[in-house]
Amino acid sequence: MAQNTFDKKEQSNKEQNHAGPIYIGLGANLPSGNLSPADTLRAAITAMEEAGFRLVRRSSFWTSPAWPDPSDPPYVNAVIEVETAQGPDEILQRLHAIEAEFGRQRSVRNAPRPLDLDLIDCRGLIREAPGPVLPHPRMAERAFVLCPLAEIAPDWTHPKSGRALDSLIAALPSADLSATRLLQNN
Repeated sequence: MAQNTFDKKEQSNKEQNHAGPIYIGLGANLPSGNLSPADTLRAAITAMEEAGFRLVRRSSFWTSPAWPDPSDPPYVNAVIEVETAQGPDEILQRLHAIEAEFGRQRSVRNAPRPLDLDLIDCRGLIREAPGPVLPHPRMAERAFVLCPLAEIAPDWTHPKSGRALDSLIAALPSADLSATRLLQNN
């Protein structure tokens, strides 16, 4: 038992000290209080900075249809690069706390929401459950993640598959790509 605790601490130390960027995906398709989805993303970035994340880069805002029900309001999405000394477990806990501050309630998967914060890539780590799965397990299938990521990290490579970002984007269905567009008045 003591060995297992030591192994977890050792893993946590490696994850915190691993060099590399941290990418977080942001999305919203419902208002948060009196904030529009785009204003919610702006306010969430400020909340992340107040929670100890240092903003390095921010993509433009993009819009994409809601999924799985495109009759739901469309999403506003972005990707940011941040720096923090925290490990992935602590990062995800903070992201969930910020989501809750903006009214996110985890009920039905893929339900409309005022804020969604996803840990996309954390220093190139590859992890399976328990804890956050890294890189995000569905990111390579999502134009609303890959297109904003390409703005701020065009040379990024998927840590697990080794595929270049432009290759991942090229493999997306053309309907997804054409439906994911830059939001005017970023």
